[in-house]
Amino acid sequence: MSHLPTPRAMVVVNGDDIHHDLLSAAGVFQQLGVEAGFATRKAMGTSRFVDPRPETAESDVYLFYTAGGHFATAQQQALADAVRAGKGLVGVHGANIMGWQGDGPDPADRPLFELLGNRYLSHGPGHHEGRHTIEIVADHPVTRGVEDFDLFDEYYEFELADEDVTVLAQRHRADGVVIPVLYAREVGAGRVVYLALGHDMRSWGEPPVRALVRQALLWASGRD
Repeated sequence: MSHLPTPRAMVVVNGDDIHHDLLSAAGVFQQLGVEAGFATRKAMGTSRFVDPRPETAESDVYLFYTAGGHFATAQQQALADAVRAGKGLVGVHGANIMGWQGDGPDPADRPLFELLGNRYLSHGPGHHEGRHTIEIVADHPVTRGVEDFDLFDEYYEFELADEDVTVLAQRHRADGVVIPVLYAREVGAGRVVYLALGHDMRSWGEPPVRALVRQALLWASGRD
């Protein structure tokens, strides 16, 4: 009898934003990877994709919980190449925080912007966090079994790199504007999911968010 190898995931944290608890997040998302059936490692820092060590090269999917910090352009490009060749990427919350040049993205962050598919713009008008309703708007392996739910979390609004995304969940601002909070996309032979939710344990501890992360890892790795 043949046995499929255990899939491997790597939770990558990086950054210098004091408003995000990177170390606690690493433990939470590692546990969610294990619950999804992955042999899951935690890793600090993004200088790992050029000439990667085995633990990076052998990972099927990378989950990024990052909050700024240095991510060299060459490392971004190496990650993008790995995803286009078949790896998976799940970006959570501040993984879309990138540099600015004028009103646009810093060219140094262009590979990540085009891979992940968006960059953070602002918290939007009004308060930067609060309780809101997350609406599931697509039948997809990432959202399977998850229904609309209420959540206290930080608000994120972002600019898409292109329209080649499938929005899976959204929220309504107080002024009625619809804001996407979860999407999936295919990049070459690889898959990418971005989840804007997940500022802290008030979000990480909610069963629907945990289910979305587990299923995002499975879909992005091609194991849906």
